[in-house]
Amino acid sequence: MMPLYPGICDPLHVPNGPGDERIHVVSLIDDLAVTGGGAETMARELALRLDPTRFRCTLCVTRLSPGQPNGAELALIRELEGQGVRVLSLARRGKLHLHAWRPLVSYLRRERVQVLHGHMFGSNVWAALIGPLAGVPVVVAHEHGWSYEGQPMRRILDRVLVARSSDAIIASSELARARMIEVERIDPRRTRLEYIRNGIAQPVPSGRPVRADLGISDGAPLVLAVARLDPYKSLPVLVQAAAQLRDEFPGLRVAIAGEGRERGRLERLIAELRLGDVVRLLGARSDVPDLIAACDVATLCSYSETTPLAIMEYMALEKPVVATRAGGIPDLIEDRVEGLLIPPGDSSALAEAIATLLRDPEFARELGRRAGERQRRDFSIDSVARRVEALYRELLLARSEPTLQLRPRRRRPGRVRRPQSATPRDGDG
Repeated sequence: MMPLYPGICDPLHVPNGPGDERIHVVSLIDDLAVTGGGAETMARELALRLDPTRFRCTLCVTRLSPGQPNGAELALIRELEGQGVRVLSLARRGKLHLHAWRPLVSYLRRERVQVLHGHMFGSNVWAALIGPLAGVPVVVAHEHGWSYEGQPMRRILDRVLVARSSDAIIASSELARARMIEVERIDPRRTRLEYIRNGIAQPVPSGRPVRADLGISDGAPLVLAVARLDPYKSLPVLVQAAAQLRDEFPGLRVAIAGEGRERGRLERLIAELRLGDVVRLLGARSDVPDLIAACDVATLCSYSETTPLAIMEYMALEKPVVATRAGGIPDLIEDRVEGLLIPPGDSSALAEAIATLLRDPEFARELGRRAGERQRRDFSIDSVARRVEALYRELLLARSEPTLQLRPRRRRPGRVRRPQSATPRDGDG
């Protein structure tokens, strides 16, 4: 098989080094999501931050298009491989493109992969099917969000397939874990449900004058939302709040960075409310840290969330946050300590909270300072990586120690090899 991308290492042709006893982890994601996507970002960052002396990582991207990737994708692939993370693309064209999975099954068997870690629902389902088939000792499912209301088939697959074929399911919020038990009826006595909150790497703005690029004057109040344009993000509420704010704050600009299926609806609402000079849909952006650094207030008005990375990025750059009391958001922000919390779906409450921060810049700066302190203390990607490492080692030990057996999974027959590095060293948590 020829390399997928000229000049980029083809993982199918890179054998293990002799005597390499590191735990081999394959993370499964749909795409690279260069310009956004919380689950994809978490998967990439975890792969980069696992201890390279104990783990080696392959990132399997199932829907990256064949042929030459675009410049941003190519740069990201080179960065990953330059830091020791192999990138494997399956170039899957759709749900029924089953033949595309054969290279991954072969890779898992030949490379004696010890952990297969799926990220989000689709990858969790495929990991639950392929992991046992390929004889992978440990399968981990990772649910970065939970919005399965009205989707009974997803709930059934989670309970019947993912939970029964996975050694653990990671939930990124206590609320998501509770919903797995109460709504999906996953039995925590049979399936390990591990709460590991999300974390981020410190975002670093480039210093580029993004306000000038967008035609926004330095003195104009700028409110920012970084969000996928999906219904659960409730972005029409932000547009309606902008209509209530424009008279009090001349020159107000509201920027929404993200792309998605709600674009048409938002464009129509902006036109209906005559907000074309106030609200800007910026699309997918690769300069999110610059946008955050340039704004006066950062917001997220979702009606359903777990632990959104966008809020952590706002906090890391010490921006005052207005967000909804939805899902795991109150676990990130205490009202009037690190930000302001409002009820979901209430455009008047959102407008008043934004106005409070714009009227009192000193209060806004204090909220931002406290938010930055909390993010650095509680929501760093390195702390997440250490907890995930510990989970991998515990699950591998349970598979290899007769006295610590996990419940059996159907798998290909064969002895599970116990890597030396699966044993916790002195001082490990």
